[in-house]
Amino acid sequence: MAVAPTASWTVTWERLPDDFVLDDDPVDNINQPALAAALTESLELAGRLPSQALTMTNYGLCATLDGQLVVKAPDWGYVPAIRVPRSQIKRSYTPQLQGDFPLVVMEFLSDTEGGEYSIKPTYPPGKWFFYEQILQVPYYAVFEPDSGSLEVYALNEACQYTLQSPNDQKRYWIAPMGLFLGVWQGRRENRTGYWLRWWDPQGQRLPWGAEQVEQERQRAEQERQRAERLIAQLRAAGIDPIDPDD
Repeated sequence: MAVAPTASWTVTWERLPDDFVLDDDPVDNINQPALAAALTESLELAGRLPSQALTMTNYGLCATLDGQLVVKAPDWGYVPAIRVPRSQIKRSYTPQLQGDFPLVVMEFLSDTEGGEYSIKPTYPPGKWFFYEQILQVPYYAVFEPDSGSLEVYALNEACQYTLQSPNDQKRYWIAPMGLFLGVWQGRRENRTGYWLRWWDPQGQRLPWGAEQVEQERQRAEQERQRAERLIAQLRAAGIDPIDPDD
């Protein structure tokens, strides 16, 4: 168990008890699983998900505040490295005790009030308070899937979240990940709407698996057409490119 004193409370990092009953209610937003999976998939395909990294979705993130266990389940989160076998974090994850603190957490808004902006410090603390003051997560994103509204907050030197301004492409630089986060409108897995996407520093969007397949198909088609044009040019010049004696 690790202990971290603060100005007015004490945080301890303890493993979730085996007999602790986690909330098994369904997710508030039907789009949440798809949105979270899309974020993780593009990172993995781009080689930006190290073997020891952890992405979480609706998964217990734990800390003990003044002796009382607090468990929050962000809709998506990224931890750069864990230090325990994955078998020990099947149900939950305790930062510092089991690995790094999250670099990013995200909440997807729904019709149900989920306390995404709650700064309530008393038990059980609000999500904003928990991410900002207890875990001190460097980046906190709040996304509204229906409208495509995205807010990104960064932790400043005073350990307070400040709203970030996007660049000209309306993307937000997530410095620890070396990537931009932004909103993209389109279709994936029978859902047409707004999605959160990653872009690299050169402005290239990290593709999903289906997009990679389509890109490969297009490249193969372009290569076939190029070969056909070359063959036609050779034949026009009186050269048979298939003749083994040439």
